[in-house]
Amino acid sequence: MTTSGRSALRWSAIAASIVVLAASLRGFNLPGNRQGYEPVQPVSYSHRLHAGELRIPCLYCHYGAEKSRNAGIPAMSVCMNCHSSIWASSEVMRAEALRAGAAKRPVRILASPELRKLYDAMGLDSDLNPDPTRVPQSIQWLRIHRLPDFVYFDHRSHVIKGVRCQVCHGPVETMQRVRQVSDLSMGWCVDCHRQSNRTGIQGQTVHATLDCTGCHF
Repeated sequence: MTTSGRSALRWSAIAASIVVLAASLRGFNLPGNRQGYEPVQPVSYSHRLHAGELRIPCLYCHYGAEKSRNAGIPAMSVCMNCHSSIWASSEVMRAEALRAGAAKRPVRILASPELRKLYDAMGLDSDLNPDPTRVPQSIQWLRIHRLPDFVYFDHRSHVIKGVRCQVCHGPVETMQRVRQVSDLSMGWCVDCHRQSNRTGIQGQTVHATLDCTGCHF
């Protein structure tokens, strides 16, 4: 085999190795990169339903995002603002109301399985009254977005400047189960700051920091 033939064969082998390596690393994340993380939560809460179809603003539930560093997980009492009177799908509630009317009896609370988990956690009985035999317990939600301890991030400063939740969290209003969309790496954050400084945010000029001490004290 000529020298040029051997060289071509060698480069073909290298190219094939690169293809195999790339295929084997598909979906691979560097340590600390949780992009794509989509855990099954203890309660099947649908952002697609609440934020998408019902158009409940993100800050109604995650009200801490505009007042503190952390957005926080909504208290169960926030859920009960609606679910003290909405305990199943509209079809189930409508059917029960018709049955109760025909039988001339009070409407029974036929809670959906997922909402029953909420009521059980709050220590409520079948009529949604406090049950003295039950001890209320918080729901152990699984955290999805997590930055390293050496990174300081303040939701408050971003929300006040008009940064939409979807910029960092992706289109949560389309998600049945929330997942991490962005890699939240330093490069990703710095690129966003640079872009915001060039174009502004919702028509307003901003001066997003590019200084290391802005995120690393």
